[in-house]
Amino acid sequence: MNQAESQIGFNRIFHPSDLSEASEVAFAHALRLALPGQSRLTILHTDPEGSEARWSEFPGVRRALERWGVLPPGSLKDAVAGLGLEVEKIATPHRDPVAAILSYLSQHPHDLIVLSTHQYEGLRRWLHKTVAEPVARRSGEMTLFIPRGFDGFVSRRDGSVTLRHVLIPVDHHPYPQPAIEAAASIASRAGVRAVNFTLLHVGHEGDFPELRTPGREGWKWRRIIRQGGVEEHVLLAEIEYEVDLIVMTTAGHDGFLDALRGSTTERIVRMASCPVLAVPAVESAAVSPEVVPGWQPAV
Repeated sequence: MNQAESQIGFNRIFHPSDLSEASEVAFAHALRLALPGQSRLTILHTDPEGSEARWSEFPGVRRALERWGVLPPGSLKDAVAGLGLEVEKIATPHRDPVAAILSYLSQHPHDLIVLSTHQYEGLRRWLHKTVAEPVARRSGEMTLFIPRGFDGFVSRRDGSVTLRHVLIPVDHHPYPQPAIEAAASIASRAGVRAVNFTLLHVGHEGDFPELRTPGREGWKWRRIIRQGGVEEHVLLAEIEYEVDLIVMTTAGHDGFLDALRGSTTERIVRMASCPVLAVPAVESAAVSPEVVPGWQPAV
């Protein structure tokens, strides 16, 4: 993909970690997306009990890169920097992880947040304090949710990427072009040569939004139309097409009922069995499909 085709960069990646095995899966995704170089990866841990974390418990960047074959065994500490990757690890005894993360991001904006998320529903959701959704919503930054209990599209063992099918729900609101660009950037950064992108519109054929998609050898784009509920058809399509990643723009909470139930994106995050990339909505004029060179109409 040439520079004109990629409008979204991931040079600053932020990974909040609770040092659990589930966070290790999210860490693998954050590290893999930071690998192309000239990137900064920030790993932050907060302890709700207020105790300091032991540095040895943080995910090991150099160990992971050695395991993946990116670095030879026994590499020196400066070998990571030699790859063009800057890593910062931060430990804070803040009792509220959401407040700590948002405070840090307000002073140090990033391009992408990568974190694991619990999938609680109903009463269980009220009984467990969630971190992922309020961080994504209140930070306003692009967020990749990795559902706990699933492997995602990056292997912890060897760093390999399995990204064969990407699903992008589209409508006129929120404007979906940023989601298409983000999906293309993720695939490009992950080094994926063959991938199917499906644009899903729940509504009428004539209401399919005007969009542009990047042309690249091995990448295939198609659009499908469904009638009914958005969440239902997104989750059905995930199963039907064996989707590895869902990418969608989100406008946050639109009203009182959404504030109680969560946005459409959040509800999909809670039920999807694959990672979900939430892309903050922008005005359509800000990223007009007509001004993206090298892109073609969605078919």
